Amino acid sequence: MNMPGTFRAVVHISARQAEHPRAWAILGPMVDDERWKARFRAARVSLPGWAKDAPHRSTYRSNVTGTWEIYAWDRATGERRQVTDRPNGTWMGGVDPTGEWIWWFADTDGDEFGVWMRQPFGGGPDETAIPGLEPAYPSGLARGSSGLTVVGRSTDDGHTLHLYRPGSAPEVLYHHTEDAHVGGLSRDETLIAIGHSEHGDSRHMALRVVRPDGSTVADLWDGEGKGVYSAGFSPVAADSRLLVGHERRGRPELLIWDPVAGTETELRVDLPGEIDADWYPDGSALLLSHSHEARDELYRYDLADGSLHRIDTPRGVIGGATARPDGTVEFAWTSAAEPPVIKSTAGTVVLTPEGPPAPPSVPVEDAWVPGPGGRIHALVSRPEGTGPYPTVFDIHGGPTAQDDDSFSPAAAAWVDHGFAVVRVNYRGSTGYGSAWRDAIEHRVGLTELEDIKAVRDWAVSSGLADPDRLVLAGASWGGFLTLLGLGTQPGDWTVGVAGVPVADYFAAYEDEMEGLKAFDRALFGGSPEEVPDRYRQSSPLTYVEQVQAPVLILAGENDPRCPIRQIDNYLARLAELGKPYEVYRYDAGHGSLVVEERLRQMEAEMTFARKHLGLL
Repeated sequence: MNMPGTFRAVVHISARQAEHPRAWAILGPMVDDERWKARFRAARVSLPGWAKDAPHRSTYRSNVTGTWEIYAWDRATGERRQVTDRPNGTWMGGVDPTGEWIWWFADTDGDEFGVWMRQPFGGGPDETAIPGLEPAYPSGLARGSSGLTVVGRSTDDGHTLHLYRPGSAPEVLYHHTEDAHVGGLSRDETLIAIGHSEHGDSRHMALRVVRPDGSTVADLWDGEGKGVYSAGFSPVAADSRLLVGHERRGRPELLIWDPVAGTETELRVDLPGEIDADWYPDGSALLLSHSHEARDELYRYDLADGSLHRIDTPRGVIGGATARPDGTVEFAWTSAAEPPVIKSTAGTVVLTPEGPPAPPSVPVEDAWVPGPGGRIHALVSRPEGTGPYPTVFDIHGGPTAQDDDSFSPAAAAWVDHGFAVVRVNYRGSTGYGSAWRDAIEHRVGLTELEDIKAVRDWAVSSGLADPDRLVLAGASWGGFLTLLGLGTQPGDWTVGVAGVPVADYFAAYEDEMEGLKAFDRALFGGSPEEVPDRYRQSSPLTYVEQVQAPVLILAGENDPRCPIRQIDNYLARLAELGKPYEVYRYDAGHGSLVVEERLRQMEAEMTFARKHLGLL
């Protein structure tokens, strides 16, 4: 559906004007069309996961066929094979502890609603992994070597954890209307960790450890506004220690909780930023991931004496890491300038996808901008030439996420077309402490946009960004902020590109999955019925009459997170008002796992922006 309207005319440049040093930015650079597309089409692989009882058996994701699917890799023989093959791809999957079975989640065209399937590691027919369970949204999975499985499910009735023993019907282990998920299964299969929000705040969870019969062993909760999160039981049999993330001092840190012994040991790590971790296979140490100012490092933390040893990795972002039984560490590494690679501390590349690698891009620059809530960290990707440039403010989703120094084919495509790209870690982002992350509560969207505007004004005043050619863009939460920004800051943006956004918060709440309803209640301090004014002031539909910039909206027909009806409500209102817009619909969910579809979307975004900036 296209709605006609008044758009900016194409700029015509004379020969004399073309000699001006800024003329290249008006005309646009000479773009190698295949180069930017090659970044999307280049085959990629994820960090391999491996079976606890059979470390030579691994699974990973790859887009080598043009669609993201699950693959098996036998390290002993070197054999690799494709496990899943579905039109819209498969994202969730992995090998069980025995190495005998590969589990994967089967939804319908990206709607995230389905059941777990399994297939023999060596190949064979798929079968339902847990007979008797109806389709649901997934909420965690833990499998034991005996076949004992704990599976989390979310439906309109709430959140349920089931216990499944092979040959028996699944049993209800836990049920609550508030958000809950599987937090882990101990190696000896006697303890089960449950993350829950019975207290009503799914953004700051509590932990409970139970026996397979459902009896409670212990509870852990740090009180209002302070979450605790399971990072997994010790990999050692008959060891009841659970690694836990906490935020008692205003940032994510770690402790080891023994729910059976009733002990807690906080791990004091003298590093700035935020810490996450996983176990070494023998349980004697932790593999720490240290995130600080949009980049990561790895450390080994020895539990016996608390010593910390840095693992040598290049400057950039660690997309995942795992310690192998031989003591080596495998990790996914990337930077904004260089595409991802799976490396080992042994000095080797662990897994290389088929085909040519993705072309590199430009490194990012760090910018620290004063803002209403403190210094704001932004990442800038700059094209060739001199500014001011047409500039894309590419707003990340989440909101509990962050932009970092990692490779982005989308950002690189904009840069190739002569745009500067600015990414803002606004209040609400992770990576900068609990207070920064939680500052958006009860004033959702508006707080983030204050930070985005502060960076926008800095980009203009510094000479980086052309104030007449500013694109506000993002997907998911970034799409929501885009629409909200176009309505509340109409004079600041020239074009909007909103992917899978929240557009009408009232209708979005009615239609979204139950877990997101719980998230929204925690974020707003209640449901739309309880705090309607907060939802109204944060809903893009409230401000649609003030929108001035042409906007492109991309929407998935099967999206359970930002459902299509609430987007249609916003589009209908744009049409009534005669506002300029276009819509791109695709037959999948909250994004696409198909490379060519993602390429079509990227091309639509850039064509729309360039058309309305007079760059075509």
